Amino acid sequence: MLIVERWLLGRLRRRTFHSLGDVDAALGELMAQLNDRRRLRGLGVTRRQLLEEVDRPALKALPDEPYEYSEWRLPRVGVDYHVDIDAHYYSVPYCFVRAEGFAVSDSTAGRIIASLVARGGVEPAPTLRRRPYARRWTAKRRFARRRPRDLAVNEPGALVQLDTIYVNLTPTKAIKHFTAYDPVAKWTVGKAFNRATAHAAASFLDKILADMPFPVKAIQVDGGAEFMAQFETACQAKGVALYALPPRRPQMNGAVERCNGAWRYEFYETYDLPSGVEELNPILDSFQHLYNHHRPRGALAGQTPANYLANRSASTPHPSQMC
Repeated sequence: MLIVERWLLGRLRRRTFHSLGDVDAALGELMAQLNDRRRLRGLGVTRRQLLEEVDRPALKALPDEPYEYSEWRLPRVGVDYHVDIDAHYYSVPYCFVRAEGFAVSDSTAGRIIASLVARGGVEPAPTLRRRPYARRWTAKRRFARRRPRDLAVNEPGALVQLDTIYVNLTPTKAIKHFTAYDPVAKWTVGKAFNRATAHAAASFLDKILADMPFPVKAIQVDGGAEFMAQFETACQAKGVALYALPPRRPQMNGAVERCNGAWRYEFYETYDLPSGVEELNPILDSFQHLYNHHRPRGALAGQTPANYLANRSASTPHPSQMC
């Protein structure tokens, strides 16, 4: 290569060019001379003759797919469920580790996150906060009622919990994140809005009914004004029962509050996010799919919510179609 480069530069060094096209034309003439007319010393043939007689018959067709370089390793998993690959640490879901034959103990995602926070591996989310409480006018409820004490919540969709969290995407841009969570199937749905209004909550209800793979029979909300007016009308129109928490009883919505922590530490503190909800929501949908289909849950014995629903459906007897 160096010999050819010096040969070309030696013949072009005293010439002046005014465009790249002129340079390419001159190089083409010299390459034709080098390959087609200049004979190799000691062989008595040109480079073109060697190509046609020796190399071309041995060439094979290119593969249909480009070659992908890969390395396969089987690293040991540490007590913190991380593997070391070239001084980079990657987390491994413990249910998949168990499937590979490693003995690991059950642990919830919350304990793992707490350990990472304590070691400084994950920073808390100071920009995620609730809006300070302020007394303001709120509409009266027309459809929602208190949850009955004897209401049984033992199947997916029996009671979906809703909540909102306040997020600062930038120092000057704040949004409201709506979270829906089914405490039986551990299934979550999320969407971001510029403001927490009853119209936004009604729009979020449509997403809940579309994204949850089971019928939603009832919804439980706190006393926020966003869950009144249009939202109540939408629930009534769609035949979804609506239950409102008593004042100062946030623990009754504890499941969705814990799910908000997953959105906080695993999404908003991890992803590089845009500054607008229109660009944010497609990324949010991707994390929602990851959470529901690939993130194992200790409360589901190491299953993902999607696997839990599939196994539950397979074990549920179906009525016979025979008469």
